[in-house]
This record gives sequence, C-alpha cells and structure tokens, in this order.
Amino acid sequence: YLLELLTPRQDVRPGLPMVRRVKEAIQKEEKQKEANEKNRQKSIKEEEKERRDLVLKSALGNENKGFALLQKMGYKSGQALGKSGEGIVEPIPLNIKTGLSGLGHEELKKRKAEEKLENYRQKLHMKKQANEQAADQFRVRFKNKQEERKMEGDLRKSQRACQQLDIQKDIEVPKETWFWIEPEEEDKKDEEDKEDECTSSDLSVSEKLQILTAYLRKEHFYCIWCGTTYEDSEDLSSNCPGDSAADHD
Repeated sequence: YLLELLTPRQDVRPGLPMVRRVKEAIQKEEKQKEANEKNRQKSIKEEEKERRDLVLKSALGNENKGFALLQKMGYKSGQALGKSGEGIVEPIPLNIKTGLSGLGHEELKKRKAEEKLENYRQKLHMKKQANEQAADQFRVRFKNKQEERKMEGDLRKSQRACQQLDIQKDIEVPKETWFWIEPEEEDKKDEEDKEDECTSSDLSVSEKLQILTAYLRKEHFYCIWCGTTYEDSEDLSSNCPGDSAADHD
C-alpha cells in the first residue's frame, strides 16, 4: 500500500497521449516555420523597402544641406514653415512607384472605376424607374378593371330595375332591347369572367349606363344608387345627390 502511494500515478485517460503528440508536432512545425522565415534571404525589393522606410523615419540632420540652410535662416526643428508659421511641419511624403505601369495608369484605372460605378448607378436608377412605372401601370389597369366591373354591375342593376318598373306600368316591350336583362343573362351575372351580352351594340358600358339611368330618372323618377323611387322630378332633384355613382360616394 505504501509503495502505491509513493509511486507517481500516470494519466491513463483514453486519447490523451495522442493529443499531446499532435500538439507537440504543431509546436515543432511552427518553430520550424519561424526559423525558416528568419533564415530566408530577403529579395532586393524587400531590402530596398526596409532601407527606404528606415531613412524616411529618421529626422533630417545637419548633414542635410537643405536643412542646414533652413537652420541658418532661423528655422528650428519641429517648427512650421512660413513667415507666420502656418506652413507644414513634416516633409511632403513620398509616393514610391514600384510597379511597371506608366505614370498615368493609376489615374486611368481610377477614372474607369468611377465610370463603371456611375454606369452601375444609372442602371439601378433606370431599373427602379421601370419598376415604379410598371407598378403604376398595374395600379391603373387594376383600378380601371374595378371601375369597369362596378359599371357592369350597375348596368345589370339598372336593367332589372327598368324591367320591373316598366312591367308595373304595363310596358311589355322595352324602349331599347338592352334596357331589360335577358333571362339567361340573369343566371350568369355572378360569373367573374362572363362577357356581358348587352355589349353587342356599339355603345360602351358607361354609355349604356348613362342612357339607362337617365331613362329611369325621367320615366320612373328612380335612382339606382339611392334605391328609391321618388314622387316626381322635383322630389328627385331635391333629394337625390346626383345622376352618377360619384355623386353618391
């Protein structure tokens, strides 16, 4: 028992040795990469860049002739240029060109990129306008279709009212053939895609509705939108808002 207590215990968890080996291999690989990076010979461009950055970061000294002339004229390090001290403090930065392209190549690339962006914006604007125009046209068509269906419904309503009121006055034949609704048309009036049979003449639905409602108001003192038969023309003109659906909204 004492021997077991004095003997250091080993970690026997499953998979732990494998994890350690993988971790050690990764660390070894990273160290090898760092060593290779340090021992790698730098290219000429990299060496030039390092030397250039080192020179640009260092401040100008008395060995610089231009700086020496400025000091003779009273200039002090860190002081702004100009008589009133409103000029620059640091030297103008250098833009080193390292590529093989011409001097105007970057400006050309920039201009082409701006033109491409502007063309893209114009296309988006035109597409937006086209979508808005299509939406407006759809709304207009939908509104016209709704108004047309409403007028067709008002016309059928006027035809039924005309037929009923004419029969009450012992009128056996309508003034116009389309003033009364046909029996077979009565059965089909609720079908959504039905073509109105009363459009066989050259008159449009709105024209027929206007003519028929005028006939009902004149002959029977009846308004389909009020749904009322008035006593006479004076009663009709006094109490009815008007002779169109818009007057009754």
